Amino acid sequence: MTPRRSTWLPLVVLVALLGGLVLLLRSPSEGPKAAEPAQSPAITARPAGRLVALPGQAEGVAVDPASGLAAIAVSRPPRLVVVDPARGRVVRSVALPSFARHLQPGDPGEVLVPAEQANALVRVDVRSGATRQIRVGEHPHDAALVAGRVVAGNEFGDSISIIEPGGAVRDVRTAAQPGGVAAGGTLAAVVAVGRHVLETYDVPRALRLERVPAGRGPTHIAALPNGRVVVVDTAGDALLVFGLRPHLRLVARTKLAGVPYGIAVDAARRRLWVTLTAENRVAEVALTGGAPRLVRTLPTVRQPNGIAVDPRTGRVLITGREPGVLELIEP
Repeated sequence: MTPRRSTWLPLVVLVALLGGLVLLLRSPSEGPKAAEPAQSPAITARPAGRLVALPGQAEGVAVDPASGLAAIAVSRPPRLVVVDPARGRVVRSVALPSFARHLQPGDPGEVLVPAEQANALVRVDVRSGATRQIRVGEHPHDAALVAGRVVAGNEFGDSISIIEPGGAVRDVRTAAQPGGVAAGGTLAAVVAVGRHVLETYDVPRALRLERVPAGRGPTHIAALPNGRVVVVDTAGDALLVFGLRPHLRLVARTKLAGVPYGIAVDAARRRLWVTLTAENRVAEVALTGGAPRLVRTLPTVRQPNGIAVDPRTGRVLITGREPGVLELIEP
């Protein structure tokens, strides 16, 4: 009598092989985790400067150098609140298709608004309230003007969208979760927060050039007046300065405790301003010939995720997400 062949053992082997294949397929996309700001404690010191109440949770903030008006993204419902910082009052409100965590200056008179949940880049004229909405990739998180074009980083689309002056859009693949974008001449420097790397792109040619590690958990990036960029290593409590040409490289590192997050550059006064979300403080950092140097810290509103600087006056603007408030610190 021929013995019956057991069928369960091959099935076990097959299941194990398939499980291993699934892990191999998933592992490249999982990678490092994106860093987040600290959950700020209750404030214990009076915020420096003046406070302006805002109608809702606030985060994204930018200043239009042409008019001096500040734009702040608030939620519930999502809209852009335009504030006259000199007088400390709201002058208009503009409806948005979704909340925005980052704003950047655009052409004179406008701000760039990455409307994350709407998969759109909205260009808003802060003087009139007029808007232009452009479809981009999935969940645009940040944007910048680069070589006459707008470059939007699509955090959940793993791509950048390059918006040409005529309105055409070109998409380029990136490392996981592009979370911050800055201009360096014709280059776009992009922080991929899901891979903890910094990448450069030739924007006119829509071409990725180089990639280097960018700390333990980078989040934001800003362009420096000397053609370099500075990356906030939120998980690593540090500022990282990178040169872009002739090759992408790390040139300086400055320790900055307190879970740094939002960053703004005052090029005229050679200063960086960085929010410390674990401490409800903002750091004033001097741009020197070498590594950036901490000058002082000041108390802020609670959950200071957003920050901008008026390039004409040096006034610092900080948004407190909980509750919605704008802090104005004079230089």
